[in-house]
Amino acid sequence: MDITGASAIVTGGASGLGEATSRLLAQRGAKVVVLDLQEEKGEKLAAELGGTFAKADVTDQEQVSAAVDAASELGPLRLLVNSAGLGRAARIIGRDLSPASLDDFEFVLRVNLVGTYNCARLAASAMAATDPLADGTSRGAILNTASAAAFDGQIGQTSYSASKGGVVGMTLPMARDLSRHGIRVNTIAPGLIDTPIYGSGEQADAFKAKLGESVVYPNRLGTAEEFASMAVEVLTNDYANGETIRLDGAIRMPPK
Repeated sequence: MDITGASAIVTGGASGLGEATSRLLAQRGAKVVVLDLQEEKGEKLAAELGGTFAKADVTDQEQVSAAVDAASELGPLRLLVNSAGLGRAARIIGRDLSPASLDDFEFVLRVNLVGTYNCARLAASAMAATDPLADGTSRGAILNTASAAAFDGQIGQTSYSASKGGVVGMTLPMARDLSRHGIRVNTIAPGLIDTPIYGSGEQADAFKAKLGESVVYPNRLGTAEEFASMAVEVLTNDYANGETIRLDGAIRMPPK
């Protein structure tokens, strides 16, 4: 799929996986809407890429709809990358036998799963209204972000794993729903990726090096650029559809 001149929305686009993907999409000729809550970072990146920043909560219908409208003004909306997400570690019962917070569980599911669905449904509606590309049928592609935790959830990751497992679970039916409109849907499930969440400095570097030893090969954390490379390939490869791809150096996460 030729994305030159098309618009793309990248949620969580101001940093980490989203930033790297935003940069690569812009390099490939797309006009990027950086959707994020980090206003300063998002505006700076959007200006650098010649795109637009949209401050939005992925679970907010009106804010995401405004971002979709902004994207459609830049060019036909062809691409959505759902990379916004978060986690809150907690065992289902604590050391004192008290149950984990239901509010925290619902919050993680709301952002990671409901937010992904919300952005996908609103973007897909706009994509379906565009004229098809040269092949006469294709109109766009959606890429969701899950995690290796969807399959190998660790201790304390019940809410995170549930949310990412939900993203994996809705990938195929979403692809089937949207096939009649020429819109493909795929998911990447990254493993240990070096993003700002690990911090910086000597201690952080030592921690990341140790963490990387658990990866089968290569024995290191992945990079945001490697995620972006896979993301753009999946978005533009016309035969990639309905699939979840692990990007994790063959790691299978231990219990902790």
